[in-house]
Amino acid sequence: MSVKYETIVVGLGAMGSAALYQLAGKGVKVLGIDRLSPPHTMGSTHGDTRITRQAIGEGAHYTPLSLRSYELIRELETRTKTALLQVTGGLIISNTTHAGAINHIEDFFGNTVAAAEKHGIRHEILDAPAMRTRFPQFNVADDEVGYYEYEAAILRPEAVVKAQLELAGETGADIHTNETFLGFEETSEGVIVCTDKGTYKAANLSLSVGPWVPQVMPQYASLFEVHRQIQYWFDVSTNYESFTPGTFPIFIWQLKGRESGMYGFPAVDGKNGGFKVGCEEYNTVVTPETIDRTASKEEIERVYEYNIKPFFPMANDCCLKTAVCMYTVTADSAFVIDFLPGSKRIVLCSPCSGHGFKHAAAIGESVAQMLMDGETELDLSPFKLRCTA
Repeated sequence: MSVKYETIVVGLGAMGSAALYQLAGKGVKVLGIDRLSPPHTMGSTHGDTRITRQAIGEGAHYTPLSLRSYELIRELETRTKTALLQVTGGLIISNTTHAGAINHIEDFFGNTVAAAEKHGIRHEILDAPAMRTRFPQFNVADDEVGYYEYEAAILRPEAVVKAQLELAGETGADIHTNETFLGFEETSEGVIVCTDKGTYKAANLSLSVGPWVPQVMPQYASLFEVHRQIQYWFDVSTNYESFTPGTFPIFIWQLKGRESGMYGFPAVDGKNGGFKVGCEEYNTVVTPETIDRTASKEEIERVYEYNIKPFFPMANDCCLKTAVCMYTVTADSAFVIDFLPGSKRIVLCSPCSGHGFKHAAAIGESVAQMLMDGETELDLSPFKLRCTA
C-alpha cells in the first residue's frame, strides 16, 4: 500500500476504459484494474460492432449522452488515427399501431421520433412502399413504418476500448490486468481496495464491473439480472452489394407479434464476412461463470427460420460465425450511474441494460467529473441507484 491513488477504476470494459481515459487525461493519478485483459470476449464489450444512434428511443434523457459520445469518439479517432465510428444510416422499423416486440421501453419508436424532433436530428419517416423502394433487402409488411436517421452509425467496441486504455496508459494511468478484485472498504480518509495481487489506497473508487456486479455488490444483486445474448453472422455473398455500408443501414426491428425484436448491421468485413443480426432474449439468466459461450445448431437454425428467412430473402442460410455476450439489466432497462448510498467517494457505473455502449464515452467523462468535482455537466439524475429499487 505504498502507492496512494486519487482514483481506482475497477472493470475496464466499455465504461471503465472510458472513465480511466478521461481521468488520466485530466492529470489524475489513477489505477485501472481488470480481472481479464481488455478488450476480451468474456463480458459485454465484444462482437466487432455496436450500434450508435443520436435520437434515443429509450428516453429523451439519453440523447445528450449519445450526442456527446459522438464528439468524444471523433476526438479519440483523431488522437489515435484509428477508424472507430462508421456512419451507415439507421432504420428503425415498427408498425402503424406500434404493437410488437418492446425494445427496452414502451413506445420506443414514438420516443425516437420525439427525440429527433426535439434535438434537430436529421431523419425521415418512411411508409412501407418507401422502405421497399429504398431498402429492398427488408421484407416489410404493408402496415409497417420506418424511422430513418442519417447519422446512425457503427462503433467498433474492441477498438474503442483498446484506444482508450492505450491513451490512458500513455498519459500516466497505471493499468493492472489479469488481477481479480476481491473487495473494498471505505474509511474516513478514502477507500482501500483488495485484489488477489495486492491492496491499494485511493481517495475515490469507480466500479464498472458489468455482469460481475451481482457478485461484487451482493447487497444489490436483486436489482440486476444477467442474460445470455447471441450475435449471428449470416452469409450474403451472393447479394453482397446489397448489404454493404451505405447501401444497407444498421437497423432495429420491432417485430409484430413477437416477444423480442432484432437488430443488425451491414456486411462491414467484406464479401465473405456476412451481415450481423442479434435477437434480444431475456429467458436465460446466467453468471459469467455459468454462461454457455457457444451457440447451438438448434439456436442457429431457429434464428434463420424465424428471423432471417422471413425478413431478409437476399440472405443465405449459412451462419458464418456467432458470438455470445451478456446483458446486465435492471427491471426498467435503465442505467445505474450513482454514488453508493451515503458515499461521495464510490461510484457504481453499471449496468447498462444492453444499450449502453453508444453512450460509454460520455458516461466515462461524466464519471470522471463526479469523482473530481462531485457533479456532472450532463444530467445523470435519471440513473440514480434508487431508480431501480
